[in-house]
Amino acid sequence: MPVVALGIPGVTDPALEAAAGGLTWFKLGQIDAPIKALRDKGVRKVVMAGKVQHVSLFGGILPDWRAAKVLLALKDKRTDTILRAVADEFAKDGLEFVSSATYLEHLLAPAGPLTRRSFTNAQLSDAALGWKAAKAVAGFDIGQTVLVQDGAVVAVEGMEGTDACVRRACELARSQGGAPALVAVKVAKPRQDFRFDLPVVGLDTLPAFQAAGVKALALEAGSTLVFDRERFSTEADAAGLAVAGFSPEGPGS
Repeated sequence: MPVVALGIPGVTDPALEAAAGGLTWFKLGQIDAPIKALRDKGVRKVVMAGKVQHVSLFGGILPDWRAAKVLLALKDKRTDTILRAVADEFAKDGLEFVSSATYLEHLLAPAGPLTRRSFTNAQLSDAALGWKAAKAVAGFDIGQTVLVQDGAVVAVEGMEGTDACVRRACELARSQGGAPALVAVKVAKPRQDFRFDLPVVGLDTLPAFQAAGVKALALEAGSTLVFDRERFSTEADAAGLAVAGFSPEGPGS
């Protein structure tokens, strides 16, 4: 299937050009030109892939006239609000956004263990607490990751992203001189729109978790993409990390 790829400078990996057989660049905030580029190529279905930092709202966006109209009409600037508005604008020109997991269903986290190492009872208890907190936070479209240790929520993800949240949790856990033994929980939103902002983990997640003293990772099965899943499981085992997928109700449900 031929692929028409669009990229954002400073966000999209230029290596995509070779993989997709071409890449057209647009500035963050442009809507009209990308729509015209896709229509000119005969595109009818569109997939969002990758991540644009939400904090870019505070600078770095130069909206075109069409994007400016979309932004002015928003009731708020939460991630889902913005992306749904963008999808609606594309739909006006016959461009339908489809699930971000299209062709990636085999990479969705399964229910059950992804590693040989299992959760301890204490880690399951921490994961159950973190799950409730993460679902509540995700419901407000704030973040999807929570870090827990010894029955206490240590850090909650905000605009800074998962890796920065994990580092903050590590600093807090070490602040009293102890070694961190964190449990990370990553969930989908309660009414997750599969067209965008699916939770994702991958090989670059593991060094950050290992450096921060994360010992277990609970993922929402069927809604979390695990890139390079087989290698991810192998390297997680080597790092001493327990990883498992749970139903939307969470551990202990």
